[in-house]
Amino acid sequence: MDLTILWFWIIAFMFIGYFVLDGFDFGVGMSLPFLGKDDTDRRVLINTIGPVWDLNETWVIVAGASLFAAFPEWYATMFSGFYLPLLLILVALILRGVSFEYRHQRPESSWKKWFDGLIIVGSAVPAFLWGVVFANIVRGVKLNANHDYIGTLFDLLNPYALLGGITTLLLFFVHGVVFVTLKTEGDIRLRARKLATKAGIVTILAAATFLAWTTLAYGTVASALLAALAAALLIASFLANLRGAERLAFALMAGTIGLVVLTLFSSLFPEVMPASNNPANSLTIANASSSTYTLGVISWTALIGMPVILLYQGWTYWVFRKRIGRAHIDLAVH
Repeated sequence: MDLTILWFWIIAFMFIGYFVLDGFDFGVGMSLPFLGKDDTDRRVLINTIGPVWDLNETWVIVAGASLFAAFPEWYATMFSGFYLPLLLILVALILRGVSFEYRHQRPESSWKKWFDGLIIVGSAVPAFLWGVVFANIVRGVKLNANHDYIGTLFDLLNPYALLGGITTLLLFFVHGVVFVTLKTEGDIRLRARKLATKAGIVTILAAATFLAWTTLAYGTVASALLAALAAALLIASFLANLRGAERLAFALMAGTIGLVVLTLFSSLFPEVMPASNNPANSLTIANASSSTYTLGVISWTALIGMPVILLYQGWTYWVFRKRIGRAHIDLAVH
């Protein structure tokens, strides 16, 4: 396989890993006002992702570094054209991380409430803006002959992109709430299952509309099949949650998110940044990639490093696999 094609799909894999793993972190953060009746409930929710959220977040760093190394033209155009939304994502991630560490440093309820609010915002903003960014990449943006973005911020806030943002926000929210059912016990687990059911209906409608729009306007035969499979897995996850099959529901949600990302990348291929104003200005895997030598070097690096990362992450999840509940928080306090 040509290395440029290989790295296009490696980048897709990196973003699948990021959206699946940090996606449920976002969902847990957004669930605080719905499932956190008191401080103990909120601590239970935060502790479900406490040991893994920072590890999950590193996937976006690896994805960005891989994008820079393999497709520097794509990286430059994306990060300059989408500077404001990507900056907002970065600020939100920083605020969320700081809040996880600082909310328990003082006993005052007002202190904790302030940082809980930052966790909610710091989870919702990236969940929404990542969908806006990737929907715009698929739709295409205004580029000049030098592949520079020449549109405005308002061009990025088009109906298709906004629907993409709503879809990712809802997918991550349900993904996170299902994760709560998998990781907690007692009343909060039951409430999370009911919330996942209610939110799942809205999510199915939003995702089906977005995937249909993507397929009809920008899709290929391959992306259409992937979109159909993503929709099927989302419905199957909803039904599994109704039956109380928590592991299956979570696995199917992870598969749904992965297939949505694959749908978007399949709609792009072989382009990486379509020019909506002039197709001749589009970035493709051919004119946006690094040299063959560079791709060869980073391929060996990925071959050596990626199995280590996956094994370490798998080991981390295995160590922290047990459920937690209010009793564990009360025990920790005393």
